[in-house]
Amino acid sequence: MSTNKYDINEKIKQAKLGGGEERIKKQHAKKKLTARERVEYLLDEGSFEESGMLVTHRTTDFGMDKQIYYGDGVVTGFGQINGRLVCIYAQDFTVFGGALSETHAEKICKIMDHAVKIGVPIIGLNDSGGARIQEGVRSLGGYADIFYRNVQASGVVPQISAIMGPCAGGAVYSPAMTDFTIMVQDTSYMFVTGPHVVKTVTNEDITAEELGGASAHSSKSGVTHLTAFNDIECLENIKTLLSYLPQSFKSKPKKLEVEFGDELRPELEDIIPDNANKPYDMHDVIDGIIDRDSFFEIHKDYADNILVGFSRIGGRSVGIVANQPMSLAGVLDVDASKKAARFVRFCDAFNIPLLVLVDVPGFLPGTDQEWNGIILHGAKLLYALSEATVPRITLITRKAYGGAYDVMNSKHIGADFNYAWPTAEIAVMGAKGASEIIFRKEIKSAENPEDKLAEKEKEYADMFANPMRAAQRGFIDEVIMPKDSRRKLIKAFATFEHKSVKAPERKHGNIPL
Repeated sequence: MSTNKYDINEKIKQAKLGGGEERIKKQHAKKKLTARERVEYLLDEGSFEESGMLVTHRTTDFGMDKQIYYGDGVVTGFGQINGRLVCIYAQDFTVFGGALSETHAEKICKIMDHAVKIGVPIIGLNDSGGARIQEGVRSLGGYADIFYRNVQASGVVPQISAIMGPCAGGAVYSPAMTDFTIMVQDTSYMFVTGPHVVKTVTNEDITAEELGGASAHSSKSGVTHLTAFNDIECLENIKTLLSYLPQSFKSKPKKLEVEFGDELRPELEDIIPDNANKPYDMHDVIDGIIDRDSFFEIHKDYADNILVGFSRIGGRSVGIVANQPMSLAGVLDVDASKKAARFVRFCDAFNIPLLVLVDVPGFLPGTDQEWNGIILHGAKLLYALSEATVPRITLITRKAYGGAYDVMNSKHIGADFNYAWPTAEIAVMGAKGASEIIFRKEIKSAENPEDKLAEKEKEYADMFANPMRAAQRGFIDEVIMPKDSRRKLIKAFATFEHKSVKAPERKHGNIPL
């Protein structure tokens, strides 16, 4: 009995060393934590229950039978983050460069299956050189098994992926199908084909960082939702993100107890400039509405003409979608539409109410936008909001023009309550453009066309550059003073907290992909 016990303890010790001391030192030299160090930091102390620690690969080809490591390059199990149960896997780069084998994939699939069965978030810490080429199609099959489970878990439990090292080839598709992807600057990258293949096929000279680093994917492709300076900040981001989310689609995010007393926010009164063409920072509006310091922005560096992120209003977790006048005047374009649509669908899947802040002059014109599918991509956001059944509140701060007014959670597509500030301008288009069309003949025949245009522009603005017409029609439920916004929104979200919508009977809709 004592011999067996000794053998087991020795094997556990070996498993915890991964690829050995030398490879651990190399991992640290790259300013990266090991898989076990990451799990230990992320989870509450003493809460981790590991599964599959003694699993080994089954390959005998290419001398692999002489290279056996317990755990086979991935740490899997259960644990708690701030008292909440999660399922987790962390790839171990010290073992075969974290390469995915048949058994490595089986461990990940098993923990994903558990997450769905018990209804808890699944967190993947990715650090892998790709498929284990010694196994051929078996490792490829392992990737497909994981992909399938990503889809089955989608909308059932939150899925969070942290890219904390290389992630290339087929490995990239699992994170892409999860809800949120976080990358670490300078030490992580993602691409389908690496720099060498790119050079061979297209003759482009490019580094791994330029091709698929955190900066490229956070600002150009939009693949990653958050970036971190190092492993620790990445893991802290996971903790923060999780605090806004429920355990599964069957529950709601935890409501925090807050002390009231600052419902009136006078600072909101001075945000909108007198000149309608002058920009302002929508972050200031958000800060004046939410519980103090609770905004957690998503996709910060991608399509910055629209803002998305989580916040709390009266202790409730709320998803915010907001036009940003500081960038492209807050116009909707291809990237902004995709960014907002994806965020809206996530919030709706996990019972997170939506607040939409509107200051939008329309859709961005031009051949580049039209040829890249602004019609199709704009329809994504329209579809996502129309489909959403969570409480949906809209606040129009200034411009709401044309089709973009409809798309940005208007009453017509099912918003529950629509507010507007007195500065709101709700019309088909801006006063100047409208006047040039409506009064074209009158302006053209005038003795001084410029003066006549200015006169007609003022006439049109007095008529439409305010929220009254929409309010008279019932398209705006209430025109409110900016300082009252927080108080009104707290009450609105409380009112619609138990909203129930019966969806049409169907297999599923066909979102314009």
